[in-house]
Amino acid sequence: MTPTADAAPAGRSATGPSGGGGGPLAGVRIVELGGIGPGPFAGMILADLGADVVRVDRPAEHGSPSRHPILHRGRRSVTADLKDPRGVGLVGKLIDGADALIEGFRPGVTERLGLGPGPCLERNPRLVYGRMTGWGQDGPLAQAPGHDINYIAVAGALAQIGPADGDPVVPLNLFGDMGGGGLLLALGISAALYSARTTGRGQVVDAAMTDGTAIQLALLQGLLRTGQWTEGRGSNLFDGAAPFYRTYRCADGLHMAVGCVEPQFYAETLRVLGLTGDPLFARQHDRGAWPAMAAKLAEVFAGRTRDDWTARFDGTETCVTPVLDWTEAARHPHNAGRGTYRITPDGYPEPGTAPRFLGTPSPEPRPAAVTGSDTDEVLRQAGIGADELAALRSEGVIG
Repeated sequence: MTPTADAAPAGRSATGPSGGGGGPLAGVRIVELGGIGPGPFAGMILADLGADVVRVDRPAEHGSPSRHPILHRGRRSVTADLKDPRGVGLVGKLIDGADALIEGFRPGVTERLGLGPGPCLERNPRLVYGRMTGWGQDGPLAQAPGHDINYIAVAGALAQIGPADGDPVVPLNLFGDMGGGGLLLALGISAALYSARTTGRGQVVDAAMTDGTAIQLALLQGLLRTGQWTEGRGSNLFDGAAPFYRTYRCADGLHMAVGCVEPQFYAETLRVLGLTGDPLFARQHDRGAWPAMAAKLAEVFAGRTRDDWTARFDGTETCVTPVLDWTEAARHPHNAGRGTYRITPDGYPEPGTAPRFLGTPSPEPRPAAVTGSDTDEVLRQAGIGADELAALRSEGVIG
């Protein structure tokens, strides 16, 4: 079964956030100051969970399609010139009725704009002020530029990723921007919203990608402490050194992912591969034998295509699966059955919402809005009259 853009998978509402749909964050209002990467990812997650997120972009972008059609989904979009005091005043009116704010500028930028935590919390004491940066709001590098690769490098993650005889391998921008950034901020805002509803007081959430990267290393650093991990690429259980936890190239150049860590899965994998009884594989955790074991497994996997191996491992308890590209992943029977992805009308895969809530199912995400298309609606709801809107538009304060 292939999911379509029209169908809402089981457990999800078909209405969008701005249409009053469900979700655990239904009724929560969030203002997102336009940024890139992890900040919008946090906004997407919160919108996916039912919050009414209003994104504020520059007037020069008014009327243009979103450059990030997935990251910007589920929001209403307004434009306002934050370098003009009148534009700042408009955002202030949105903040008056908001539960949270997201900003992803360098430390001190929103303060210079007049939208720092001080004035915002003064106008709305219950506001959760979410700040997304790479280095954090303080520390020697707080004002330094950087990207995901820099944050995970300094946090100690990048040095551990890659082959023992090669260079560190960049893990896309998942470790810092997304896992250590946007997800961390979304969690922090959600926790602070709970606190605000309990205490009546808002607060600042300082989410830094270096902190978020470091906290993801908790398991591995715990293994290091107990002698089960060594610092150095390609020499441990989960970094590609173990022959039973890595990928193998098949006859067609595609790959299989092998993760048979537990002894019963290891034994079953050897059976499917025709290697039961081979003395080379008698001691699974003999690290001295790992290179020879990996070489033998590489030879065996290279003898058949990925789809052939997929069929042979199908239904077995081995933890062996095909390595799929994005289109294949979207159409895989498991992902399609759960609605993990959907295929958009233009033929591209798009992730669904996660996690699932059985009591308050999340709304089906609505497409990213044309930049500024909700400006009049949102500002009218904030108490701005038609004449004032027309004047602000004529003077370029809004798009």
